[in-house]
Amino acid sequence: MSKHRRGIYLLPNLFTTAALFAGYYAIIAAINQRFELAAIAIFVAMILDGMDGRIARLTHTQSDFGVQYDSLSDLISFGLAPALVMYQWSLFEAGKLGWTASFIYAAATALRLARFNTQAASADKHFFQGLPSPAAAALIAALVWLGDAQGLAGIEVLLITLPLTVITGILMVSNIRYHSFKQIDLKGRVPFVRVLFIVLVFALIAIRPSLMLFLFAVLYALSGPVMTLLGLRRHRASRKFQEGELK
Repeated sequence: MSKHRRGIYLLPNLFTTAALFAGYYAIIAAINQRFELAAIAIFVAMILDGMDGRIARLTHTQSDFGVQYDSLSDLISFGLAPALVMYQWSLFEAGKLGWTASFIYAAATALRLARFNTQAASADKHFFQGLPSPAAAALIAALVWLGDAQGLAGIEVLLITLPLTVITGILMVSNIRYHSFKQIDLKGRVPFVRVLFIVLVFALIAIRPSLMLFLFAVLYALSGPVMTLLGLRRHRASRKFQEGELK
């Protein structure tokens, strides 16, 4: 009679735990009014979250436990942490409306993660359905970082933070498709110009990290709706052309 193997894989789950810690630290930093550190912690969580899955695949240590643990870590790091950081920085000024907007974002993250887990086997790997939770967290964290660097907070930015928090949550649970970039081959050869472009991107981020990260997050968040609108226009133009041929 075979025995069931007990235990979990250590290496990938260490990175997941580190990402979870970064998200938790972001909440603690926000409570202590250290918003720059809180935003940076969320970005650290993003980096660690991107590494745990790749390490698991490279070392052949994928497991159902790892998948579920990663989702729970994402809920803290990219759901609760950005929602609470944004609330502590600005949304508290709106009273009930503020914490409601914060809750909508956190709940949308949970719903998005649950949908992703149930559709992971059948989904197109080249696209995400809805704005990915790390990208949503990057948008929130970058705005807090940028605003804090400018000495802005509270009611001064409420007209931006309140709708942005709600819209970001809605984008996460929408059916709008976003490029996953999973088709990029990290092992293959690439043109020298592409490497130069990557170096340029890192240089721009290093010059003004809060501004550049915010711009990149905004561009990615807008890419889904823009891509959807362009697709609808092409579909309508193609249908009109076919109808014209039939006449």
